[in-house]
Parts: sequence; C-alpha cells; structure tokens
Amino acid sequence: MSSPQAQSSPTRKYLLAGACTAALLATGWYLISANPTPPPQENWRRGFGEPAAVRVIPARLGSLDIQLKSIGTVTPLNTVTVRSRVDGVLEEITFTEGAEVAKGDLLALIDPLPYRARLEQAEGQLQQNIAKQENARSDLALYEDLWEQDSIARQQLSDQRALVKELDGTVRANKAQVEDARLQLSWTRIEAPISGQLGLRRVDQGNLVSSGDSEGLVSITQLTPIAVNFTVPERDVSALRSEFLRGEPLKVEVLSRNEDRILATGDLITLDNQIDTTTGTLRVRARFANEDYALFPNQFVNVQLRLTTLESVIAIPSDAVQYGTGRNYVYIVEDGKSYTREVTLGEASGDQIAVRGGLREGELVVLEGLDRLRDGRDVTVISGDSMPASSVSESDTPRRPQREGSPKGPGERRPGGAS
Repeated sequence: MSSPQAQSSPTRKYLLAGACTAALLATGWYLISANPTPPPQENWRRGFGEPAAVRVIPARLGSLDIQLKSIGTVTPLNTVTVRSRVDGVLEEITFTEGAEVAKGDLLALIDPLPYRARLEQAEGQLQQNIAKQENARSDLALYEDLWEQDSIARQQLSDQRALVKELDGTVRANKAQVEDARLQLSWTRIEAPISGQLGLRRVDQGNLVSSGDSEGLVSITQLTPIAVNFTVPERDVSALRSEFLRGEPLKVEVLSRNEDRILATGDLITLDNQIDTTTGTLRVRARFANEDYALFPNQFVNVQLRLTTLESVIAIPSDAVQYGTGRNYVYIVEDGKSYTREVTLGEASGDQIAVRGGLREGELVVLEGLDRLRDGRDVTVISGDSMPASSVSESDTPRRPQREGSPKGPGERRPGGAS
C-alpha cells in the first residue's frame, strides 16, 4: 500500500502545470487587448485618407516614329559550296578553315599531270590536221589553175574543194578539243568563286575527289554585306507598300535579345510578291553592311522597321493608359489631386502611344501608383525612377480598375498580325 507522500507528489505536478498554462493564457489576453488590430475595412479607409504617392510624367508634344516589330533570320546574300569540276587526287590544300578569302584566291590543287597530257595530245592532233589542211589548200590552188587551162576534170577539182572544207572542219574541232583540254587543266586549280568566310574543311589532302561529290571541299559564306529576312502582318502590308514605293529607303534596325541596344542599321531592299496564306504575313528583306560582323548567318534577331514618323503629336507611355468598358483614360495630377481624363488613342510605337484627344501638352500624367488613385484624391509626387517600397503597402491598395480587351493601343504593331 502506497504512502500519503507518494500520492501527493503527482497531484502537485498537475497543479503546477495548470498554473503555468493559466499564466500564459492571461499574458496573451493582456497583449491582445492592449494592441487591438483595427478591422480590415477601417485599416483600408485609414490608408485612403492619406495622400497617395505617385510618380508622374509630363505629356510631351513632338514626333513619334511608327515602327513594325518582328523576329527575323540573318541570311547571307551568297553562299557557295566549293566542289571540284574534274576528277583526280587532291594534291594540295592551300586554305585555312574559317579564314576570310577574296574572289580568285587559290584554295586547292588537283594532280594536273593527266590533264596536261590530254592537252598535249589535243595540240598534237591539231598540228597534224593543220598540216593536212595547208597541203590540201595548196593542191586546191594548183587544181584551180589547171582547170583554167582545161587540163583536169571538173570532178577532180570538186573533190579537192570538198577535202579542203572537210579539213577545215577537222581543224576547227581540234581547236575546240585543245580549248577543252586547256580548260580541264585550269580546273585543277580550285579558286574561290566569291569573297567571304570559309567553313570547315570536308575533304583531306590525298583523297580522290570527283565532280559528282555532293559535300564538296568547303563552303564560303558572304558576311559583308548581309541580309535579314523577316515577316510583316497582312494588315500592315498596304501601309508598308505605300511607304516602300515612294522610293525613299526605309530604315531597319536589328536589336539585341533584350532590345536594349541596336546591333545594326540597314535598309529595306525588297518585298515578296505574295502573302503567305498559312501565316497571313508577307516576307521582306533588309540589307546591312555588317562591317563589324555583328550579324551572323542563321541568327535569330529582333527587327524594328521604321515605317513613318508622326509630327507634332502628344505622346505618353503606354503603361499610363487605363482601359475600361467603352473608354480609355489616364490619371492626371492638378493642384495636388488626381483626376481621371478620358483620352482618344492613336498609333503606338514601342512603349509610347499617341494621344489624339483629351490631353494637353505638359499635363502631368500618373505613371506609377495608379492602383491607389480615385477622382479627387490627394497625392504626393515622388521624384526618381521608382516608387519607394513604403508607398506600396497592402493596406493602401484598393482594387485596380479592370482592363477589358487588349492592353495595347489600337495602332500598335506586333509580329504575326496580333494586336
């Protein structure tokens, strides 16, 4: 049987744990009651009672370049696969892979001995027939004198004339054979047909090459100048043709991958003669000097075509425009308060959009902090490139007006015909 001391020990432990729990609960209740959290609606109203921090930009009056953007492929104006035009042993390779070559530079030599022998044989045959031709002409002159003296038959004179004509044809054929043999011999020297950059060698020295080899010896690609092929949406073809047919060169710019710098500037040189029905686009080509080799064949690039320039128009950043049901509007700042202003939009280019009506030059348009604005709200204009983190709190952010339809201006061009 257990003693009274042993029974009371667990009881004291339970009492002590209960007292600790009660103390923790009392402390928590005190902290909560001392710092009450206002209801979410009250916190939202309190945030809206303070001036909203915004960044503004003045509406500017000036020129706006209307541009078409697309993705293009860098394409060489000339690419040649160098092949042998005669059969033989590749005796010598004189080029370095990847080097720049000029038209007419020696690239390789094929064993010329067989072709030199054929040339000498053709030249020997020609000499034989030339001798026969001269002898036949001498006999013909003699026969004509005898015919005048009525000393030979007419048939003999006719036969001699036919022999001379036959030998004339033979000599002419022999001369052609000599020229052909000389041409075959010249083809043992393989020269660069165009200027450009060499590729990798495909045949090693000492191999037997043939005129029927499909791979050839090496390829040459022209890098300067170079072309870029890209497409224009069908809806922009009419405007593009009108500007192109004026005769003034249309400037085309190739941009870096993130479109933060211009790699090359060239001119539009040609348009395709029909629209591709599968994509609804027209293929066009621009030419670039590429003297710094910034463009490389088969490279995918961002292309920007300057179509026309609008003069004396008001332009603002596209991000400042809000799109609602049946209207487009911006927020402007006047006397320290924000107000909505309905605007009529024009054509867009890049991050700028033309405003045809509803906005005057110099008016301050809100660019950042739009989510916290309403008509007549007090605002604080923040200078600098970005909004401070403290001005974008959860409690100060009412629901932004829902944008309906496409978030882009009606005049903006996108690749593939998408608006």
